[in-house]
Amino acid sequence: MQRFQSYINGEFLDGEARFQSIDPATGDVWADMPEAREADVDNAVNAAERALYEGPWARLTATQRGKLLYKLADLVAANAQKLAELETRDTGKIIRETSAQIAYVADYYRYYAGIADKIEGSYLPIDKPDMDVWLRREPIGVVAMVVPWNSQLFLSAVKIGPALAAGCTMVVKASEDGPAPLLEFARLVHEAGFPAGVVNILTGFGPSCGAALARHPKVAHVAFTGGPETARHIVRNSAENLASTSLELGGKSPFIVFADADFESAANAQVAGIFAATGQSCVAGSRLIVERSVKDAFLSILKRKAEAIRIGAPLDMATEVGPLATKRQQDHVAALVEKSVGSGARLVVGGERPAGNGYYFPPTILDCDGVASPSLTEEFFGPVLSVVSFETEAEALKLANDTRYGLASGVFTQNLTRAHRLMKGIRAGVVWVNTYRAVSPIAPFGGFGLSGHGREGGIAAALDYTRTKTIWLRTSDDPIPDPFVMR
Repeated sequence: MQRFQSYINGEFLDGEARFQSIDPATGDVWADMPEAREADVDNAVNAAERALYEGPWARLTATQRGKLLYKLADLVAANAQKLAELETRDTGKIIRETSAQIAYVADYYRYYAGIADKIEGSYLPIDKPDMDVWLRREPIGVVAMVVPWNSQLFLSAVKIGPALAAGCTMVVKASEDGPAPLLEFARLVHEAGFPAGVVNILTGFGPSCGAALARHPKVAHVAFTGGPETARHIVRNSAENLASTSLELGGKSPFIVFADADFESAANAQVAGIFAATGQSCVAGSRLIVERSVKDAFLSILKRKAEAIRIGAPLDMATEVGPLATKRQQDHVAALVEKSVGSGARLVVGGERPAGNGYYFPPTILDCDGVASPSLTEEFFGPVLSVVSFETEAEALKLANDTRYGLASGVFTQNLTRAHRLMKGIRAGVVWVNTYRAVSPIAPFGGFGLSGHGREGGIAAALDYTRTKTIWLRTSDDPIPDPFVMR
């Protein structure tokens, strides 16, 4: 059994409490994890605060911070395969996905390494002739980062990278479901040479670790990725310290296909959009909205592709869909499929968990036309696609926006003017046209509504980890007049 440690103030610690991690492919215990509690959280936050104001990190130039980030990026690239294998083992995400994604994570750190000395202040043309006024951007402070079990290294990179570029220090809470890759990543932070306390990484459970972190009086900002219900707890706890928040909360993303679309391309994108990562993706294109005249033809293509998907062991490079991350998640998906079929949704393919060990669930398609199915409104976070049809563009847009979420969306059409109308009309933070799931460190990412607020990616993300300081300098040599002498 592998044994992992927390990383606090530059040291690897076992901690007093431990818990066991389950291999989702087998249901067996495979690793022993450190369970951080309130005292550990307090230790980590205090270390981060000391590093921010007193340690060598506070004295580094922005260019020097960038060089450390470049070194971290190189280490991530060099260790990508080991990190990928750990993520696959601990979360069930297939190795062909984790390998590709973690290799790309290095590019996020390189991007923010280059941003570090590009965060600029400004000079104000103030309306007072004897004053010069500048604006400085300074680190917002100690940042609490809470990331979920799916794609932990990617979802932490989009927080850690810009926060380090801005000069912040941080405490990162890895999900208790599958924390191995992020705890191992701490060794790369250490090897890169970041001063003690700048990056602290631990894991633990919500009430004893996550809540203590979000409400800690020395935390200035909380960056969270997860579900809306947990986000509400985060926000309530942050009321204790009045920390600012950035929240990325998943969605129920529409995937619109018009009759003039390239069907093969759209079908491949839809398969990737809902069945990749076993559907455990915040941007999963879980609602197919297809023009009625081509619905049957398009569903036929999707059914064929879904039935051909290879389900298997996540460490096998030939596997295309692996297990869900937890038994809890498998039970949730199975129950919601059963509830949706009970409400009238028609099962096109899949729908039943296979026999045997592991938390598997097959690619599933539900035809929900004319049915008020819960699968159209509730987030599965699993490999389940819900399908409805439309007659007009206006109806398609109305269906797309009929959700409390607003993270991502896809539009497939050859009609450029129609595409532009939908780009403007869809209420979502990301609109992909004739593609899906494309990401880049250069492009901001985030949502509307229950999908949260704030953006990750792009230079704006680094600016979100700063606060503005206004500096006034009086340039006159004359004494300041006595305010109580009338002239």
